[in-house]
Amino acid sequence: MPVNNPIAGLNKIFDNRIRLGVMSAVVVNEEMSFNDLKQLLEVTDGNLATHLQTLEEAGFLKVHKGFVGRKTNTTYSITKAGEKAFKDHLGGLEKMIRGMK
Repeated sequence: MPVNNPIAGLNKIFDNRIRLGVMSAVVVNEEMSFNDLKQLLEVTDGNLATHLQTLEEAGFLKVHKGFVGRKTNTTYSITKAGEKAFKDHLGGLEKMIRGMK
């Protein structure tokens, strides 16, 4: 009897818990600032920046650079491709979990 691969529907980009946390945050918020993501996920600047760059290069995040007063402000929002990929990933997780029951 053939067995279905339980991880076949998962997107490797979301394997990392920080990228998963970023996507979870931006999918429910119109946009989030770098500092808000850093505080929410309790990560260092360098660590967050690396994972944000990975998500941006995959086409899953849009970056907006601007100013609030005299301070730079970088915000991130999800792209249509990111939204689809993340929903597909969540569907793959759900399918995997249901298959384990």
